[in-house]
Order: sequence, then structure tokens, then C-alpha cells
Amino acid sequence: MKSELLFYERDDFFDYRELKYSEGYSIVTVSKFIKDNELIDEVDPETEIIDLSVLSEYVSLQLLPEQVLPLFDDEIIFIADKKHKKILSYELRFLFENFNDVEKSYLKTEVNLDSDSDEIKPKKRHKKIIDLDNDAIVDFFERFKEKLYGHPKFKNDLEEQINTFRIFNRLGEHKILSLFLMGDSGVGKTEVARTMFACLNGKKKLAKINFGNYSNEFSLSSLIGSARGYTGSDDGEIFMKVRDTDVGILLIDEFEKSNASLFNYFLDVLESGKMTSSLGDEIDLNGFIIIFTSNISKEDFPKRISPELRSRFDYKCMFTLLSNKDKEKYIEFRVNSLMKKVKQEYNIEFPENTINYFGRLINVSKYKNMRDINKQIKKVFLKYIEDNDYIDVEHQEVGSTSRFSIARKILNYLKQD
Repeated sequence: MKSELLFYERDDFFDYRELKYSEGYSIVTVSKFIKDNELIDEVDPETEIIDLSVLSEYVSLQLLPEQVLPLFDDEIIFIADKKHKKILSYELRFLFENFNDVEKSYLKTEVNLDSDSDEIKPKKRHKKIIDLDNDAIVDFFERFKEKLYGHPKFKNDLEEQINTFRIFNRLGEHKILSLFLMGDSGVGKTEVARTMFACLNGKKKLAKINFGNYSNEFSLSSLIGSARGYTGSDDGEIFMKVRDTDVGILLIDEFEKSNASLFNYFLDVLESGKMTSSLGDEIDLNGFIIIFTSNISKEDFPKRISPELRSRFDYKCMFTLLSNKDKEKYIEFRVNSLMKKVKQEYNIEFPENTINYFGRLINVSKYKNMRDINKQIKKVFLKYIEDNDYIDVEHQEVGSTSRFSIARKILNYLKQD
């Protein structure tokens, strides 16, 4: 008989996973071992934790675990989602001596520095715009306006929208700030979300869903998870993305490409302030900013989006093409960013007049959007590396006998960037 099965709260799973990862563990679902029992012999109890949550979906629940679980080493740590605690505790009663919860004290905590006491409070999962103090919100707006190029009216409108949202959110009157941004591809709509994420000091990944991938009849199930009894994960993409980010920003890209079922789902999200999965699990989005982007025109907006949903958007804006001056500023910012990264990675020093090189070779009037400009910047950057003989520079990693061309590494970096 195994010693213990630990149950975690779903909202604590990612903190638990990070903690165990820092201790050298990875978490693996038991389903792969059910399909192939021989893999159990390869499990290392010092580096792997087995999640049994999926067992709750099996019809012959008691018989299957009794055939599989005894094959594992007695030192293996077993865990499961707490929402399955009742059924798993009963069905696995002959396999485990104890059924306990993961201790909250093991998860991430932080000291409350605003208090004279030594009280330890749980760390907040998402950094949100509503949590910034007066100095921090001023700094946020300054950084946002500096980093986002063009669209001066939008910047001023956004500051007003956020300030109003912060006030009424405290009163319990406004849970989610929703923005609907329209305009041609590459004019900076998605850059709004990325810039806000950066200005809130996000360390993980921005929660982004592309609705271009959700146009079929099964799109709602893919987004919020399949109903109990269906094959596959019970978590949809949007739940995984929101749980795995550290900032209260959600980007819904190409919103117009989806269908009525998803439109209705988000109508409910904006009204309730919560996301609900197919299994009834909820994520509270209080304090979140949801940014919907679309390539539709202002004329098509009322034709493609229902009146009920249109009325739920707090702010709607049509993004236009950047001016040549804004494009030039973007080139300066982008090239400086690339040079800084290359310098940090390969210790290459660039002369002060490097920006002029890009200004001579990139005619901003030829490009309609930042995406095309960025592609050209990468091409010119590589030409600059070649023209200045960086192409032949070789680098040797510390402690390694292998050498490689810096130019090749830079090329690979630019492809991914």
C-alpha cells in the first residue's frame, strides 16, 4: 500500500509545479503509464511526481489503479486535483494509507512590507493595473506612452479609461476593462497588449488567444475544455493561458473570425467578470484588462459584432497607419533594442552612429505597418553585421571546445525574435 496521495487546489497548481521544479522534480500524468506499463520501470522517484487526476474519468476506476499503481516505487510522490478528492479517496482507499492536502505554506509567499507586522501573505498570482499605487500608475503611463509608437489620442483615452476603471473597480462596479481595437494588420493593435504586459513587468508569457484558430463547430470546447467523459484534457486553451501568465492582461486576437457561441461566451465573461469551464470551474478575472483586436473596418463592426456584445466593450478604437515620423522613432527604438541584446549576448560594441546606417537604408514611406518595417530592420541588421566584419568573428563558450560564428547565432536569434 502506498503511503499518501496529496490533493492540490487547481488555482495553486502552477505555484506547486514551480516549487517542485525548483527542487528538481517534473510532474507527469499517470495516463502515459496506463497505456504502457513498461514505462513505469523508468520512473525516477527523485525527479518525477505522478498526477492521478485523470483516473477520475475512467469507468473501471477501482480495477485499473489496482493493476497499475502497485508497479510504482514506494517512494514516488502522487498528487491529484482536489476537485476529484471525494471519488479518488473512496476508489483508491485500498491503495493509499492517507489522503491529505498540499500544505499552503509550501507554496509561494511574500512578506507584507506595508505593515509593521511580520505577517506572511500569499503571493498574488497576477499583477493587475488596479493594484498599482499612485506613483506606480504614473510610471506605468509614462513607460506605456514612450514604448507604444503613434496613436496619441488612444494613449490619452486609455489613461482616462484606466483611471476610471480603477475607481469603479474599488467600488465593486466594474470588474473587467474591455478594449476593442480595429484596424489593418500591423498598425500596433496587438502591440498595445504586449506593451501593457511589459509595463506591468510581466516575467512569464502574455495570455494570448488567436481566434483565427477557433472558427469551427468545436471551437468552444477547444477554448474552455471538453465536457466530462470526453477524451483529452479537461482544460481549454484559455484557462491554461490565463493560469500560466503572471499579469492580468488577456489578448484576444482576430476576434471577428470566431462564431456566435464564442461571442456569447465572452458576453457572459464581460458581464460576470469570470471565466467558467465546461466542468463548472471558474477563474475570477476581477481587475483584468481584456483587449480584443480585429482587422475589420469601422463600417463592418456593427455588421459582424452583435449589439449586445458591442455594448459590453468599454472602449472602441480604430487604429490608423503610423506617420513617417513615428515609423522613424520605431526604427530607432527597435535597432537600439537589438544592439543591446547582441551586446549582452556576444559582447559586441556598436558605434554611436549605427542608427544613421538604418535610416539611410530603410525608406519608411515604403512600409505601411510596423510588422513590415521590423522584417526590413532584421535584413538590414544582418547586412550591417556583414559590412562590419562581424560575420567572421568566432566565439568560444567557457568550458567548451566548440567554436561558432557569432553571425550564425545572431541570424538564428533574429529568426526567433
